[in-house]
Amino acid sequence: MKVLIVDDATFMRNFLTDNIRQLGYEVVGEASNGKEAVEKYVELNPDLVTMDITMPKMNGIEALKEIIKIDTNAKVIMISDIGQHDKIIEAIKNGATDFIIKPVHPDRLKDSLAKVGA
Repeated sequence: MKVLIVDDATFMRNFLTDNIRQLGYEVVGEASNGKEAVEKYVELNPDLVTMDITMPKMNGIEALKEIIKIDTNAKVIMISDIGQHDKIIEAIKNGATDFIIKPVHPDRLKDSLAKVGA
């Protein structure tokens, strides 16, 4: 299972990469904004994307919409700060497979990966 990590915070990308690798998945790339996420999705063709909602240049929901246009079967787990309920609903309506609220707990990440069939 190839995973693309998308978050504007380096510490969060590192945290997700470390935890996802510990669960036995392959992290094939990282992106720090939505625009980069779409480019990396095309380039790397991952099986799964973890996508932060709030990012510069292009937010996670806009990037999700672009990825779904490219691949209607894309699996995207949205990661959002607490209090972004409306954005989570918008993300699910636009094709997100699951969502995780920050702070991300390793067990919740594991459950989400299992839920999306990763």
